[in-house]
Amino acid sequence: MNYAIVGFGNIGQALAKAFARNGIEVSVTTTRDPESFAADAAAIGPTIIPKKLAEAIKADIIFLAVRFEAHPNVAKALPTWQGKTIINVTNAYGVPPEELGGQPSSKFIAQAFSGAKLVKGFNHLVAPVLDQDPAVHGGRRVVFLASDDDAAATRIGELAEISVSRR
Repeated sequence: MNYAIVGFGNIGQALAKAFARNGIEVSVTTTRDPESFAADAAAIGPTIIPKKLAEAIKADIIFLAVRFEAHPNVAKALPTWQGKTIINVTNAYGVPPEELGGQPSSKFIAQAFSGAKLVKGFNHLVAPVLDQDPAVHGGRRVVFLASDDDAAATRIGELAEISVSRR
């Protein structure tokens, strides 16, 4: 499996740090040129690889860590997301319910990423909490996941266990 984080703001960087703490290679991308955030990626660790969006989304498992309103632009990067698992880290803060057509925000995201398996998760943790290594205090991190695809949720649960929850 290979991994990517789309979005390199506070949450994207906190996720990248969790991967780096556990020696897991992950591509990171933004709408900017990778050179513009390469130093930030390098500061996190050698397993954090800045890439252009078109390269990063070749990953099997993709963390969508952008503002909710930015997801349509990411979704347009591929004609179909078949074979991909998208972890929806977004929250629809400030989005009027009528813009969602009466649907939950995750269903709205799932429709944009046609063909992908969607898992909602990691969105309940604020960046400063996600950024901390739970092992420092002898603890573990709880990550809530939801999906219509049990196999995808199990796979992401296992990834959460080794990336952000491990002690």
